[in-house]
Amino acid sequence: MRALTLSLKGRALRLLSQREHSRYELEQKLKPHEMHEGELKKALDTLEEKGFISELRVMESVVYQKGVKLGALRIKQELQNKKIAQPLIVQAMAQLKETELSRAQKLWKRNYGEPAKDSKEKAKQIRFLLSRGFDAQVIRKIISDVDRYDGDLSALD
Repeated sequence: MRALTLSLKGRALRLLSQREHSRYELEQKLKPHEMHEGELKKALDTLEEKGFISELRVMESVVYQKGVKLGALRIKQELQNKKIAQPLIVQAMAQLKETELSRAQKLWKRNYGEPAKDSKEKAKQIRFLLSRGFDAQVIRKIISDVDRYDGDLSALD
């Protein structure tokens, strides 16, 4: 029997059925399967015209999926890696900045739940939140609030 070979459009649709992909991501994944010059561009143009490829949906998907665990800076980096248009990134950052403090507090509570016992542990907590892409100002506020309320985390809610 012959192996079934998918067209570029078919491959793109298969990828899009699993999750939202930006045009750039699809180009990178499908480039090795392009037989003729311009074939990939034509297939992606068709899919974009029909609404299968949408940078707005990709942006919303990333913000929704990653917003709980990651800060605005890290999500911005992910959107830039996906080559999302700058106005959409700015829109996403505006949405995320509004909830940045509460998301960082929830993440801190879930991972630590009590004030650091010494400066070494405090540095570890700060590094963790920084690695997740939260702003240094937000992290300072959380750490100072935890220290000020001496572990009474209900004050952070």
